[in-house]
Amino acid sequence: MSDGTALAGPDGLLRCPWALSAAEYVTYHDEEWGRAVHGDDALYERLSLEAFQSGLSWITILRRRPGFRAAFADFKIEAVAAFTDEDRERLLVDPGIIRNRAKIDATLANARVLADWSPGELDELIWSHAPDPDGRPAPKTLADVPAVTPESTALSKALKKRGLRFVGPTTAYALMQACGLVDDHLVTCAARRA
Repeated sequence: MSDGTALAGPDGLLRCPWALSAAEYVTYHDEEWGRAVHGDDALYERLSLEAFQSGLSWITILRRRPGFRAAFADFKIEAVAAFTDEDRERLLVDPGIIRNRAKIDATLANARVLADWSPGELDELIWSHAPDPDGRPAPKTLADVPAVTPESTALSKALKKRGLRFVGPTTAYALMQACGLVDDHLVTCAARRA
């Protein structure tokens, strides 16, 4: 049982405890989580996957990510914005993704909204909400990692105001963590940025 501090992985490196619960998590934790993500399509993918994760375990989404990418045209905003009613029906029966009607509809609607934005506008909006990295100390335990912050609440409001759906403050904060706007690797975690 972990006390929420970093634990040694199979290679002896200290990691955030959640990263050791499944083999896929180790790679995701070490190579992706908390690393800067830029580009409208890449951020749309992360935003969509975080929305699909709502109410589920992230490992469920991570294991189905190849299926999501195949089903949603690699999350190319222009391509998804052009999806038809037939595409929507296809998604609703696709076993490679989470077949939640509201989340599928939000992903399609969000692409249509984003297709009208200028190139780089989503990237700029999301990254404009990155907090000062010196604004809070590195977390020592999982208990020190928030689920919502003032910045994620502001990002959520900004995205909703622009017409995006399934972007509540908790989802916005998970996006901020996944895309490197914040570094919530524990202070003793080997993956923490210096």
